[in-house]
Amino acid sequence: MVKEIPIAVVGGGPAGLAAAEILAGSGRAVTVYDRMPSLGRKLLMAGRGGLNLTHSEPLSAFLARYHPEGSLAAAVAAFPPAALRAWCADLGEATFVGSSGRVFPESFKASPLLRAWLARLDRLGVAIRTRHRLTGLGAEGLTFDTPDGPLAVRPGATLLALGGASWPRLGSDGAWVPLLEGLGAAVSPLRPANAGFTVAWSAPFRERHAGTPLKRIALTFAGQTVRGEAVVTRAGLEGGAVYALSRTLRDAVAARGAARLVLDLRPDLAEEALAARLGGGRKGDTLSARLRKSAGLSPVAIGLLRESAGPALPSEPAALARLIKATALDLTGTMGLDRAISTAGGVALAALDGNAMLRARPGLFLAGEMLDWEAPTGGYLLQGSIAGGRAAAEGLLRWLGSDQGFVQNPTMPVASGGQDAPSAS
Repeated sequence: MVKEIPIAVVGGGPAGLAAAEILAGSGRAVTVYDRMPSLGRKLLMAGRGGLNLTHSEPLSAFLARYHPEGSLAAAVAAFPPAALRAWCADLGEATFVGSSGRVFPESFKASPLLRAWLARLDRLGVAIRTRHRLTGLGAEGLTFDTPDGPLAVRPGATLLALGGASWPRLGSDGAWVPLLEGLGAAVSPLRPANAGFTVAWSAPFRERHAGTPLKRIALTFAGQTVRGEAVVTRAGLEGGAVYALSRTLRDAVAARGAARLVLDLRPDLAEEALAARLGGGRKGDTLSARLRKSAGLSPVAIGLLRESAGPALPSEPAALARLIKATALDLTGTMGLDRAISTAGGVALAALDGNAMLRARPGLFLAGEMLDWEAPTGGYLLQGSIAGGRAAAEGLLRWLGSDQGFVQNPTMPVASGGQDAPSAS
């Protein structure tokens, strides 16, 4: 049996919830479907690190973080970082700007914000259906696998916010790709974004240093330098400074099979000053002792020097300082989607019209990370997803109000076929 419902939002992450809020706030009856037992799981995972909501830099610089260039300019300009912070405050979660310019909730957690958000959606009358996996996008509507068996619904309009394919255990597994391709949509391959890279460590280095952070370093690739931190893993290198360069590094690895990353292990010291320190050590000190005492290098940094240049490091201070300021590592591959922070690739932006509707399927709107855009960490991902979800919902409302759209009766019954999720998790 096919059930008819007003508007379906498929995907209960930030983009889908943002869309549902706009739609329900306009007086529309909305049902949110999600394949997981509860909503916002990736948001909660992001909150383990403090929930970086957005960034405080000027809007022009902020918009330049998104690729392709201009991909989210209209959506973010319509709901910029200041608006997101005001929205959080309206939910009872005040925010603050950290020393890096990143914006966090004062609670430094995701769960209070998500609870307040879901409570607002509940007050707006949004119905939630969890454990509903989308299996079809046919001409007659949507089909789901549910705990009670297959379910078909025929919405007046549908908004998909199904995420990318990173952290698949949290709900975004990219299973929607063949469904969209079946509708004729151009979909770029899903690739890791904000991901780590593999390095062919020597066995002794890997066994000794895996899991060790590299603090206060600078990384350079293709003319771009980023200061920050990284972490040595058994497979390679990851962390915030690596993620900031991951798009260009990933593309270089894909094109050439490898990428040479240059690390400055003492970016706070000029090469000449570093050489002077190394030349002024105590007689009788071993080379490792000189590097530790005079250059201030940690054991993992000293190990990196040997991984880069071999065990026989130069003893001459100027040559040693030069190596410390430009330690080269060959990245041999990109870590998989299961460890990536986010996803590149997805439905081509050109496949959508100005309302975020799929040109090949009137009445089907797309938002969030399933679209072909990417951004670094630092608040840009969450800002982009929420702003994009709101923009797609507003496009859907414009379409419903136009001559092309079908204005659905808001009193129509909502499809059942599964247990409602609690209003907060």
